[in-house]
Amino acid sequence: MEIKERKIKISQADAINIFGPKDQYLQLIEQKFDAGIVARGDTVIVHGAADEVAQIERVFKELSFILGKSGSVSLRDVTTVLDLITEGQESSLADGDLESIVLFAHHDAIKAKTPTQKIYFQAVKKNDIVFAIGPAGTGKTYLAVAMAVAALKNREVNRIVLARPAVEAGESLGFLPGDLSQKVDPYLRPLYDALQEMLTAEKTKSFIERGTVEVVPLAYMRGRTISNAFVILDEAQNATSMQMKMFLTRLGAGSKAIITGDATQVDLPSRTMSGLIQIQEVLSKVEGIEFVYFNKGDVVRHKLVRDIIDAYEKFHEQPDHSSAEEQATERHFRS
Repeated sequence: MEIKERKIKISQADAINIFGPKDQYLQLIEQKFDAGIVARGDTVIVHGAADEVAQIERVFKELSFILGKSGSVSLRDVTTVLDLITEGQESSLADGDLESIVLFAHHDAIKAKTPTQKIYFQAVKKNDIVFAIGPAGTGKTYLAVAMAVAALKNREVNRIVLARPAVEAGESLGFLPGDLSQKVDPYLRPLYDALQEMLTAEKTKSFIERGTVEVVPLAYMRGRTISNAFVILDEAQNATSMQMKMFLTRLGAGSKAIITGDATQVDLPSRTMSGLIQIQEVLSKVEGIEFVYFNKGDVVRHKLVRDIIDAYEKFHEQPDHSSAEEQATERHFRS
């Protein structure tokens, strides 16, 4: 194994930001590698295996780029750079990767892919409450879970709380087998799936058992105050006005919330106002809250999903689509 020593020059002013408070960032870098790292004034001396020395040099280069671009370096910046480099990603943050990387999962980097997804990612970084509204397949929930896991990993929050309304869509909970937990599990399954893809099934199970991750029906959040947590309300179009107010007023100090939903897919009984639809008017001018709207151009699922959404939009744009639905129903029963 080839051993190398490299001296990396960093200005004294830059070193204060790059090394972090009480050298916290420098310690993270040291923990990530076996190579020796010694900081002396404006020089970082690296001694170790050639490949690690090259990686460490690149870490400091990327952090210097971030500092020059934004004027500061955060804990998230350091963990993102370390993951990017140690996971063998070849592209440079100078090429824009930093702006789109949400999380390094166990299998790959999760990135914001479409322009709206990038707006969504930036909105969550800037605001404590963000609403993501749009059709299925646009990555609203998936990215929300990724951002929550990233915040937990970067120690920005202590836990994650994921909630969904358990609204009956043509089925009765009473007729489903099992106890209450087993009855509501199908409603929460998409959230479990996203977690397991990012954390592995074993780690997800461990986090849930320790209370680091909590997946609950929306109704179970009444009367609670949730502090230092990343909270996600999924399928929010099926939350009533009162439930939406209840959810939003659960937030405590140090918490962030993302509310996702599709206003065209409301399963609530007729004459029941969707809290997601109403809240767009109620909170439209509140500072610190942002609404991000997705459309069919943001669909990242199977290519046919976009075509399906487009077909439904065209169908409902027809002035006589109600009579068309009646005719389709009549043809169905005749056959």
